[in-house]
Amino acid sequence: MLYQPAWLPLLEIARHTARVRIGPAAINPFTCHPINIAGNIALLDEASHGRAYLGLARGAWLDFVGVSPQRPVTALREAFGCIRHLLTQSSDPYVGQVFSLAGGEALRWQIARPDVPFLLGTWGEQTLTACATHITEVKLGGTANPAAVSQMRGVLESSATQSRLGVDAIGLVVGAVTVVDTDGKAARDLARREAALYLPVIAELDRSLDIEPELMARIRAASDVYDFKRAGSYISDDLLRRVAFAGTPEQVADQAAALFEAEAQRVEFGTPHGLTTAEGLRLLGERVLPALPKCVDQS
Repeated sequence: MLYQPAWLPLLEIARHTARVRIGPAAINPFTCHPINIAGNIALLDEASHGRAYLGLARGAWLDFVGVSPQRPVTALREAFGCIRHLLTQSSDPYVGQVFSLAGGEALRWQIARPDVPFLLGTWGEQTLTACATHITEVKLGGTANPAAVSQMRGVLESSATQSRLGVDAIGLVVGAVTVVDTDGKAARDLARREAALYLPVIAELDRSLDIEPELMARIRAASDVYDFKRAGSYISDDLLRRVAFAGTPEQVADQAAALFEAEAQRVEFGTPHGLTTAEGLRLLGERVLPALPKCVDQS
């Protein structure tokens, strides 16, 4: 919400790469209807020659546009089903409580791959269980905390039992604000301000953070009036390490390695990447990725 839309940059990435997987993580189906999402992901998958994936999530800050989903779990499950229905170019009706297709028509161009992999952004067992049969990955957004990975592992095991899936059927993805620079202090200072936007949301989801109520109240009060500099000033180095990737390339690589050790399958380094985007991306590519364990898939 309010960041640069993903589709056009992803198409540019598709044009200039040959093997990396690319996709939005994640789109919400409350401000963009599944028929638009299906069309966009089909185009991205065609442009990337079958390298695309699609992430959906409820998302935060929907109140900014006056949207308050009444049945978010049902809506997410049906959005996955509706998008898959469209990608298969079925002309049958799709009947849901939130999203429906009348049938009789289908997408009017040849879809390259109907089985584009789906990712779900959630921290909750109810949402994960409802969507489990549709997805190949689940993403914990807004965290760099190995303890959160362990927390989600328990949710995955419980959901797998309820959904009658294998415990390894769904991969675990972790992503967070990232600021990497040779000046580690400057990187952490910027990361504090960026992470302050997300912390009031994540603090309610990650039980292992255990933030003192008075501290959280100060952070929330500053964030509510968009004073993210002040909100960030309340975030200690220890707390920052659990909600963002921040510091020198070696420090960021150590953070990512700890998440892989906790059995995350993939790590997504989020904006703004560095003190400048270009320098942050350069350092991620030239110094962070080469420092990760060789067993990590960096494709």
